[in-house]
Amino acid sequence: MIGRSRPAGRHRDGQAHTPVYRRVWDGPARAEAEVLGSISPGWSVLYSLSMRRFFGLCAWPSPQPVMISDATAEGLEQRMRETETLLILRMPLSESLGRAA
Repeated sequence: MIGRSRPAGRHRDGQAHTPVYRRVWDGPARAEAEVLGSISPGWSVLYSLSMRRFFGLCAWPSPQPVMISDATAEGLEQRMRETETLLILRMPLSESLGRAA
């Protein structure tokens, strides 16, 4: 029947309803990505379930899209800081003076 709602779970016609455990895949890693993203302004941080890697995407204007990855949150944070330094060093002098003001 279309109007009826059933509780979530496995079922087959003629058999009793069986509840299903909902699993949160890689919960701690996803939480680490969320924390790293919240303490890193200018970055969007994601965790890939299929690749089991952390990804950082530059969220400020840059000449090219910037995406980095690492197997650990600590490694990604270090690569993010290195990338920020490299982007600042490559920035033309007029832009770097404009942002400091």
